Amino acid sequence: MYGSFWENLRNAFRHSDNSLYKLIAINVLVFFVLLVVRVLLTISGLEELYKAGLNYLMMPASLPKLVTQPWTIFSYMFLHEGVFHILFNMLFLYWFGLLIHQYLGSRKLANLYILGGLFGGIFYVLIYNLAPYFSGSVDTSMMLGASAGVFAIVVGAATLTPNTTFFLILLGPVKIVYIAAFYVILSFANSIGSNAGGEIAHLGGALLGYLYIVQLRKGNDLGLPVQKVGIFFENLFNRNRSKVKVSYRKAKTTSTGGFGSFSTKSSSAPVSKTQETSQEEIDQILDKIAAKGYDALSKEEKRKLFEFSKK
Repeated sequence: MYGSFWENLRNAFRHSDNSLYKLIAINVLVFFVLLVVRVLLTISGLEELYKAGLNYLMMPASLPKLVTQPWTIFSYMFLHEGVFHILFNMLFLYWFGLLIHQYLGSRKLANLYILGGLFGGIFYVLIYNLAPYFSGSVDTSMMLGASAGVFAIVVGAATLTPNTTFFLILLGPVKIVYIAAFYVILSFANSIGSNAGGEIAHLGGALLGYLYIVQLRKGNDLGLPVQKVGIFFENLFNRNRSKVKVSYRKAKTTSTGGFGSFSTKSSSAPVSKTQETSQEEIDQILDKIAAKGYDALSKEEKRKLFEFSKK
């Protein structure tokens, strides 16, 4: 990462390997845009127009409706209406997302979020259309929220580094595997409650998060299709900015932070070699994590990974 939380959030789209803050920024921006639109339309007597527009973005459980609104399987995972809804989702995304970003990198974090949201949405539709309990509400049920993608990241982090400990108020130090297990069990218990659709999506996202890490350890990255789409759009938007990016990296050699903090007189060639070697080492460490888990790293490897994650 590049600095403080607010600095990273403010500059989320100015850095390439910054998917955690990009995801948070997109969710927050969409939330505030919808909030402003809702207030303006409501005081104008057009609240029904807002509801109709929101339904156009939420994911329906009904298959006939979903066929006419296929984009909602993606758009729903960036929508929130309540302040506490988005607050808790973003807090969990940040806390657990930092672990995924540190150990597996920015792209795999984005993979987990998107795949978790997609699988959570599919799981929601399947259960609502197959379970007799939901037969009376399938035609009217709609879903929104980032929870499925967030649950994928939470369970993914707990599967990857189960012994990592968070300090919780009143409870003290708690391993993240127990935190993840608690919320999965809670979602299962509430899957027949008033927010049944959301809880079912949580379970789908959680299952995806677990499977993603298990398969990654076997050398199979389930997120490669998502990653390729992301790289395509990234290259599309950055095509005309490639020269600027090279110039920016050279300028960094004379500033604080990054490799420039070691020597302000280094030529561009040695810096490029150092960056390349460092990246190769990090790739090897990430491959080791994928194969054997984070706990298999030596203290020196953990130190290198931690230092690299701060750049």
